[in-house]
Amino acid sequence: MTTAKNGDRIHLHYTGTLNDGSVFDSSSGQDPLEFVVGSGQVIPGLDKEIPGMAVGDRKTITIPCAEAYGVYDPGARQTVPREAIPDHIPLAPGTQLQAQAEGNQIVSVTVLSVDESEVVLDANHPLAGKDLTFDIELVAIK
Repeated sequence: MTTAKNGDRIHLHYTGTLNDGSVFDSSSGQDPLEFVVGSGQVIPGLDKEIPGMAVGDRKTITIPCAEAYGVYDPGARQTVPREAIPDHIPLAPGTQLQAQAEGNQIVSVTVLSVDESEVVLDANHPLAGKDLTFDIELVAIK
């Protein structure tokens, strides 16, 4: 029986949930996720669970935040003056924006709060600091 190993292109169905059971992502009703095992195309904790699986194998894995989207970094929050952001930019809390950081690097940020004088932005990934559970099924090894 062939099992997946680093360097194999695989197809994987998955459902990702948080500790409260809410689904944050799923391939249900879609094509399976396709990636090369060990290439860094998916979060490290998921990548390391694939080697040794055979087509048709299913398992449930829990990935600690450090092997997913990282530990939440309070230093990734920034308060900026309201007037520094053009009026046409939507600023409702929860809105995701792209901002230019030092060195002209583009970063994704989430609006945490806004008032007449300042806007608080968060550059952490929305799943940072969260342990993730995945139900996975290996569909194909190419």
